[in-house]
Amino acid sequence: MFEPSALPRVFAVPPGTDFPKALVQGLQARHEGTPPEALARVQLVVNTRRMARRVRELFDQGPPCLLPRLSLVTDLGESVDLAQVPPAIPPLRRRLELTQLVSKLLDQQPDLAARSSVFDLSDSLAALIDEMQGEGVSPDAIRNLDISDLSGHWARAQAFIGIADSFIDTGADALDMQARQRRVVLNLIDRWAAEPPQHPVILAGSTGSRGTTLMLMEAVARLPQGALILPGFDFDQPTDVWADLDDALTSEDHPQYRFRKLMAQLGLNPDQIRPWTQDTPPSPARNRLVSLALRPAPITDAWMSEGPQLTDLDSATADLTLVEAQSPRAEALAIALRLREAAESGQAAALITPDRMLTRQVSAALDRWDILPDDSAGLPLQLSPPGRFLRHVANLFARRLDGEALLTLLKHPLCHDGGDRGAHLLHTRDLELDLRRNGPPFPDGRSLTDFAFRKEAPDAWMRWLVRHFCDQQIGGELALPDWVVRLRDLAESISAGSAGDAGTLWDKNAGQKALSVLSALEAEAHHGGSMNARDFADLLGALLSGEEVRDRDAPHPHIMIWGTLEARVQGADLLILGGLNEGSWPEAAAPDPWLNRQMRDKVGLLLPERRIGLSAHDFQQAIGAPEVWLTRATRSDDAETVPSRWLNRLTNLLQGLPDQGGREALSQMRARGRKWLRWSEQLEAAPRIEPAPRPSPRPPVAARPRRLSVTEIKRLIRDPYAIYAKHVLRLRPLDPLVQAPDALLRGIVIHEILEHFVKDSVLDTALLTRENFLKRAENLLAQHVAWPTARKLWLARLDRIADDFLSAETARHGDGGPVSFEAKMNLVLAPLDFAIVGRADRVDLNSRGAVRLIDYKTGAPPSESQQAKFEKQLLIEAAITEQGGIEGLNPLPVAEAVFVGMGGTYKEVLAPLAKEPPAKVIAELKELISAYLEPDQGFTARRMLHKDTDVGDYDHLARFGEWDRTSDSAPEVLT
Repeated sequence: MFEPSALPRVFAVPPGTDFPKALVQGLQARHEGTPPEALARVQLVVNTRRMARRVRELFDQGPPCLLPRLSLVTDLGESVDLAQVPPAIPPLRRRLELTQLVSKLLDQQPDLAARSSVFDLSDSLAALIDEMQGEGVSPDAIRNLDISDLSGHWARAQAFIGIADSFIDTGADALDMQARQRRVVLNLIDRWAAEPPQHPVILAGSTGSRGTTLMLMEAVARLPQGALILPGFDFDQPTDVWADLDDALTSEDHPQYRFRKLMAQLGLNPDQIRPWTQDTPPSPARNRLVSLALRPAPITDAWMSEGPQLTDLDSATADLTLVEAQSPRAEALAIALRLREAAESGQAAALITPDRMLTRQVSAALDRWDILPDDSAGLPLQLSPPGRFLRHVANLFARRLDGEALLTLLKHPLCHDGGDRGAHLLHTRDLELDLRRNGPPFPDGRSLTDFAFRKEAPDAWMRWLVRHFCDQQIGGELALPDWVVRLRDLAESISAGSAGDAGTLWDKNAGQKALSVLSALEAEAHHGGSMNARDFADLLGALLSGEEVRDRDAPHPHIMIWGTLEARVQGADLLILGGLNEGSWPEAAAPDPWLNRQMRDKVGLLLPERRIGLSAHDFQQAIGAPEVWLTRATRSDDAETVPSRWLNRLTNLLQGLPDQGGREALSQMRARGRKWLRWSEQLEAAPRIEPAPRPSPRPPVAARPRRLSVTEIKRLIRDPYAIYAKHVLRLRPLDPLVQAPDALLRGIVIHEILEHFVKDSVLDTALLTRENFLKRAENLLAQHVAWPTARKLWLARLDRIADDFLSAETARHGDGGPVSFEAKMNLVLAPLDFAIVGRADRVDLNSRGAVRLIDYKTGAPPSESQQAKFEKQLLIEAAITEQGGIEGLNPLPVAEAVFVGMGGTYKEVLAPLAKEPPAKVIAELKELISAYLEPDQGFTARRMLHKDTDVGDYDHLARFGEWDRTSDSAPEVLT
C-alpha cells in the first residue's frame, strides 16, 4: 500500500474536513485497481467506537467491498496479551480501596483535610494514579521533587500521594486499567520490534495527548507499512511558529501542540506531514484566518506582519454567523430556530458544546415543534427516574424522615407501580393534605396510623407505608455490602407496592443501567469497608453521576447534539458552536490539590492546560466546516460573561484588519446573528394582556360574614380582600409541606409555656422562680418543638428575658392575680346582628376588683399609636369585657390592658384606654362593620397595609404585582 520510506509515515487532514469521510475516501483511492482482498489486509486502528461505527457506515454507503480490519487503540494487542496480562482491576474496586485508605489517614491526622472531603480526595488521588501510570511516572520521581519553597503544603500532599505507592508498585496480577494498557502497548511494541507486521497498519484520529497513545503512535509510524493520519492538522501554520511550540508551559493550550510533540518524537518537520487526500477543505481562506488568530500568545505580534497578507476575508466569513444573545435562554432559542430550519430543509446540522445546560434548553425549545435531537450524551443517570428514586431511598437511611422526603418518594413514578397505582396516588393525596394540616413535621408510625384511622386508609397500604418508610434511619456504621443489600431490598419493595407485585424499577434503559451500577457496587462492596449512611448516600450519588443513559425514542435523523469529543469523528453541513464563553468552552482547568504546573512539568505529567489545548483543537477543527454558527450569551443568570479566548482572538483580529474588510466581515457576521435573535424575540413575544386591576369585590350582603374574630378586625381594616377570600369564598391557604420552627409555632409554644407557668405560680407563689420558669420552658419545648436547634435558640431567648418577666409577674401577683386563661369572648353588635368572638390570653383581677387584660406577643408589640388606628385587638377586648362578653365573668371595668412582648427583649405596651374608651371603640366598630354590610362597599385588596413588603395569604389570588398600592381599585358587583 505504501512505498518504502526512511522516514515515519504521517499523513494529516486539514481542519473543517469530515475526518471519517476523508479517511475512507483516502483508503478507497489508494486501493483502486487492487485485488479486493488488499483492503481487507489493512489493519485500521481508530480511537473511539463511535469513529469505528461511522467508518463502517461510510463503507456501507459506497460500492461493495471487503472491509479493513477495524480495531480500537485500547483493544490493540488484546488478543495476544489476554493470556499474558490478566484483566485490569475494576476502577470501582480501586476507588473503594482508596476511599478506605484516605478515610483511615484522616482518622489518624484530622488536620490534613475535612472529613466531608473523603470522596473528593479519593477521586482526585485515583485520577493522579491513573495519570502516573498512563504517562509512565514513578512515585520516586514525584517524591524526589525539589519543593523547598512549598514544604508545608508538600508535607500534607506527600501523606496522600504516599498511598499511591501501593497501587503503582503492585505486581502483574493486580494492574489498574492505565497500567495494564501501558503494559499491553509495551508488549506489542516489543513484538513489532522482533517481528514487524508486513501488512498495512494505520492509526487514525488520535492526537497523542496521552503518553501511552503517543508511544503507540510512534511505534505504528515506524512500521514497514505503518502510517498515522492526524485530524485537524494546520497546514497553514509557518515553520517558525511550529518551532515555538516546544515548551509545554507556554504552548500546552495551543491546538497544534500535540502534533508538534509527536513530530519531535518522530524527528519530522512540518513539511514532512503529507495530506491524506487531495481534496481541499470547505474553506481554505477561513482556515488561514483561524490559524493566524490562534497563534501562541508569545508571538501574536505576527498579526501585525501576516494580517495584511490575509485575503478573501469576505469569503472566509461568508458562512460564519456570530450570535451574541442577551441571555442563555435567548441563545438557546436562536439555536433552536436555526435547527428547525435545518430540519425542514433536510440539512444535516449539529450543535457542539460542552455546556449541558445549554443543550437541555435547546432540546426543550425544539420540543415545541416535536423535534427530538440525537443527543450523543444522553441523560445523566442520577437525573433519570431510577437514579433519583435510588438516591431518595438511600436518603431514608441518612436522615430523619420528614413530610417532604416521604411525599417525594410516594409521588415518584416508580413508587408503588407494581399494581393499583391509582389508589396509591389517592391515598397519597389524602396523606399530604393531612400532613399539611395536622403535621407532625417528622411523621412516624404512630402519626401515620392515626391518619389511617381518620381517613380509613386500607390496612395493607398502611402497613406497607409504615414498614418501608418509618424507622429506616441508621445512626451507626455498616459494612458496604450490608448497605447495598438494604438499599436494593428497600427500593424494590417500595417500587412493588402494597400488593407485592414486581415493580418496574429495573425496566427500560435507565432502570437496566441503574441495576448494572448497583450490581457492580455489590460485586466490589467487600473492598469498601464500613461507612455511615451519609457517606453511603454520597457514594451512591457519585457512582450514578458518572453514568449516562440514552432514551429509546427515535431522534431526528439530521439534527444532532454533540460534545466536543463526538464532533471530532462526525460531519455535518451546519455546525453550531454554542456556549463560547470562558469557563464553558473552554472549561476552566480543574484545580490539582497535589502538584502545581511546574512540578507536573518536571516529572512528565500532563499540564492542566491539556484539556484547554484539546478544546482549542476541537474548535479549530469545527470552525472550518461548510457553515458555522458561533454563539454565546453576553450575560449569565447573575453577571456578565467573558467571551471564549478563541472567539475573542478571532473578533479582535478581524477588527484590526479594516483595509482587508475585516471589520465589515465581522459586522456582517453579527448582523446575521441579530436577524435570528430578532426572530427568536418575536417567537417569545406573547400577546399583550392588560394587567389585572386592583380588586374590590362587592358580594351580596347575604353572603358577607356575620361573625369575625377580634384578631380579624385588624385584617378587615388593612386588607379587606383577605376577609372576602376567607369568609365569602371560603378559601383556606394550604399549610406548607415542609414544616419549620416559624413565628406561628413559636407563638403557640410560648403562650403555652407562660400559661402553664403562671397557673402553677397562682397555686404556689414559691414556684415564681427563674429555675422553675426555665425548667417548665425546657420541658414544653422538648414536647412541642421537634428541631433541636430551634429549642436551644428559643430557650436562650427566654433565659435572656426571664429576670424582667419574673419581676413584672411578681408585681402583678402583688396586685391581684389571674382568674382566667384563654377565656372565650363573644359580643353581638346590635342592631347589626354581627358577632365579635375571640379568646383573651389572660384575664386578671386587681386588688380593686377591676380587670387587667394581658396579651402575649412573641414579636414586636404594637405601639399606642398603631393600636389607636389599626391594631385594635386589646381595645376591642376591653370593650367586650365591660359589656359582659367574657364567658364566666360579669361586666366589670377594665383598669388596664397590656401587650407583653416576649421577643428578643421584654417589653410592655399599654393599650390607650383613656384616649380610646370602650364606648368609642364600640361605636367605631359598629361603624366599620355596618360599612361592610352595605351593598356598595367593596372588599379592596391591600387597602392599608403597614408596609409594602407585607405579604398576605391571598395576594396571589388578588394578582398583586400586576397592580400596586398606587392603583385605583376596580369595584365588581357579584351576584
